[in-house]
Amino acid sequence: MTFSIVARSADGTGFGVAVASKFLAVGAAVPAAAAGVGAIATQSYANLAYRPDGLALLAEGRGAALTLEMLTSADEKRETRQAGIVDTNGIAATFTGSECQPWAGGIAGDGYAIQGNILVGPQVVEAMERAWLASSRDAPLARRLLAAVSAGDQVGGDRRGRQSAALLVVTPEGGYGGGSDVLADLRVDDHPEPVQELARLVDLHDLYFGVPDPEALLDLSGELETEVRARLAMRGFTDGDLEAALATWAGIENYEERLVAGKIDPVVLAKLREAQTS
Repeated sequence: MTFSIVARSADGTGFGVAVASKFLAVGAAVPAAAAGVGAIATQSYANLAYRPDGLALLAEGRGAALTLEMLTSADEKRETRQAGIVDTNGIAATFTGSECQPWAGGIAGDGYAIQGNILVGPQVVEAMERAWLASSRDAPLARRLLAAVSAGDQVGGDRRGRQSAALLVVTPEGGYGGGSDVLADLRVDDHPEPVQELARLVDLHDLYFGVPDPEALLDLSGELETEVRARLAMRGFTDGDLEAALATWAGIENYEERLVAGKIDPVVLAKLREAQTS
């Protein structure tokens, strides 16, 4: 009832899962990941205990293949299960029980495992693998995972239809303000086109929480300073100095992660200009 990819980033710092299914809130059941540990997808009559138990085994250094063997061998209903795991070394493993509903199967390679059940056919996991391998190793992990799950969706995905999708990515101190390791945890729980909606959320996540390109930052001085000050004043942000006013506006609009002292991110500038024309 689900197709997913678990993967490690090329630099070894990030782990993530992307998944889609004809199942309500698939993101609440399938994915799990921990920075410095690995990632897991559990599906097909999913055994949710695979998530904490699998991460614990990986944290002990068991490795993907051994962790998957230990999880499934201890499970009386293992032949109905499906799972994929990737570890810190980029070793990946996938398992499909003999009683999973067809079509069901998986593919594992360097740094990724792809699996699905109740699919239109093997072309789903094959398309996902091609998309993953075709994506740039330097691209953000979230984008590579999204490309893979989108490719699976485009060739038919779950043969019962569409309902939900999710993406989870972890990296050390990657969360909001550096206060957690959860870089992205995006879920589309019930939607007629969940993968497309997930793509929209990834775009929004990049907008609000993306790291500004240092080489693209503009000096907040001269004519640009005058423009920014005027645009903020038109919105009613006149208290304090320019950077304080900009920070107040950015905080309200959720662009605070893109602020840099003495500079302005072109993304933020474009949004400030849009605010005057909308």
